[in-house]
Amino acid sequence: MKKWDNKKTEDLIRAILALKNRKESKMFLRDLLTEKELLEFGNRWKAVQMLNEGISYSKIEKETSLSSTTVARISKWFQKGTGGYGLMLNRISKKHHKASSNSKKRLI
Repeated sequence: MKKWDNKKTEDLIRAILALKNRKESKMFLRDLLTEKELLEFGNRWKAVQMLNEGISYSKIEKETSLSSTTVARISKWFQKGTGGYGLMLNRISKKHHKASSNSKKRLI
């Protein structure tokens, strides 16, 4: 078993999976994390999205205020990690595409 994969993290994952909506997610994450940690995670997620779009490290560093080391680490995990980043990018893209298609249908 990997060091991070333990009873405590399993309990955290269970709690995250029990969240029902955006409001609950915001409430839980704000209680769990400091404002600085939330901003850091938001910047890391933004970096993943920018890497996915082929944006340069220097632009990512400027927009997110992440260090070049952190951007490189995120890129490495994006390319050779467990696939979590790609999974979420695809899932969000499909939801966005579906929502866009539904709004277009309503206009017709």
